[in-house]
Amino acid sequence: MRHPRTVMSAVVGLGFGLAAALGTAPAIASSAPAAAPTTTASEAGAGYAAYAGSRENAAANKAFFEAVAKSVAKKRAANPGVKAVTIVYSTANAPSFRTQISNSAQIWNSSVSNVRLQEGSNADFAYYEGNDPSGSYASTDGHGNGYIFLDYAQNQQYDSTRVTAHETGHVLGLPDHYSGPCSELMSGGGPGPSCTNRYPNANERSQVNYLWQYGFAATLAHSAS
Repeated sequence: MRHPRTVMSAVVGLGFGLAAALGTAPAIASSAPAAAPTTTASEAGAGYAAYAGSRENAAANKAFFEAVAKSVAKKRAANPGVKAVTIVYSTANAPSFRTQISNSAQIWNSSVSNVRLQEGSNADFAYYEGNDPSGSYASTDGHGNGYIFLDYAQNQQYDSTRVTAHETGHVLGLPDHYSGPCSELMSGGGPGPSCTNRYPNANERSQVNYLWQYGFAATLAHSAS
């Protein structure tokens, strides 16, 4: 059973956002990429603006954040003396995107100090690839496990490493901020396909470091202040 998915726009097939979801990972989809969507930048921008202010978007961001924060608390409790918590991921079900996933992990590992992404077995989350009219998204089971789905068509239209790094940002606890500028990684598809920035800005880096240093209760209090 899934909670409503938040995508980067109300226009089907364009957004790369997150899904606060429960349940199993998607079936492995066909390896044949679909054609890139033809929606114009102005149409996409209108969709992003409408969705960004919606109650659905706010509720899904909150649900995903709380699920990630619980994972932080659990990992910190198990490793109280470790400065950087390691999150293990698998690329077995996303072979076409191994380069983008590796680049995304390097970007995040060079940007933050309190959490580290590492490929390996017994993964905390996995990447999948396929076709989905809603685009790419991240999903969590609320217990520190989940997956990121990378949509073929969307990754043809937008910078693929930006899409991957954006979705990985959700796993690290960041919400969508579609109305942000291109310099904000979590603005995702909001600035349009011409935006190729793949790096989190200073505020996004600070948010991730704070979350992974102080954990669930402190971070929720901090975000509410």
